[in-house]
Amino acid sequence: MTAMKLLKRAAFWALVAGIVLFSVFPFYYAILTSLETGSGIFTVSYWPDALDLGNYASVMNEGEFPRNFLNSVGVAVAVVIVSLCLAVTAAYALSRVPFRGRGLLLLTVLSVSMFPQIAVLAGLFEMVRYFGLYNTLGSLILSYMIFTLPFTVWVLTTFMRDMPVELEEAAIVDGATPLQIVVKVFLPLLWPALVTTGLLAFIQAWNEFLFALTFVASNDTRTVPVAIALLSGSSGKEVPWGEIMAASVIVTLPLVALVLVFQRRIVAGLTAGGVKG
Repeated sequence: MTAMKLLKRAAFWALVAGIVLFSVFPFYYAILTSLETGSGIFTVSYWPDALDLGNYASVMNEGEFPRNFLNSVGVAVAVVIVSLCLAVTAAYALSRVPFRGRGLLLLTVLSVSMFPQIAVLAGLFEMVRYFGLYNTLGSLILSYMIFTLPFTVWVLTTFMRDMPVELEEAAIVDGATPLQIVVKVFLPLLWPALVTTGLLAFIQAWNEFLFALTFVASNDTRTVPVAIALLSGSSGKEVPWGEIMAASVIVTLPLVALVLVFQRRIVAGLTAGGVKG
């Protein structure tokens, strides 16, 4: 191996190490801060001096944070399930059923997600009040789908369009209905795409803050992003940074676990269609 190849390989791994460090270090430091108490929180240290779980105990045993956590789980799971169910059927129509204006309709669906949240906040608030969903988890599910559904429809349409037409023709010859074709033929082949888009939709719903702050107003219906933002001390008291970091770590762990569990399907979903032949 020549010196030039060694230099390129060393530069490549140095770049990878730099990216990993840049991505992982904030979460690592949040864990360190969550394990500190008192003045130790403000002391710069890159290695834990002690393992004090008092901040985690305070977060989980005081206030409504456990309920807020379950609210986030319920909302995110509901958004993923509804978005994928609607997106699969919409993707089949947009990729397999020929009709006039199909391309324009697909672009229109995608353009919905291009609007910033603040631009549609007032209209969504009026819609939520009209349907009587204010201060309920249903308001969050409805509002989150406005941004998760266009993305899932677009991605699944692209995946379904690349599938061999012979599979559909064989199913039609056997007497399968369109619903049976979607469920029994396409769904088993769409698992990588479903996992990828479902996880991205879950992350978007899990981390959303503006709608959760606007459409719910009680501790019983808040989600974890708002709950963490409200973990501030009363007037005259110090901000509980240790508890805030502990809550942030607790909220991040489910996302890390999902990525680790589904990493192979995520990679397959992101790379599918990149090589043909």
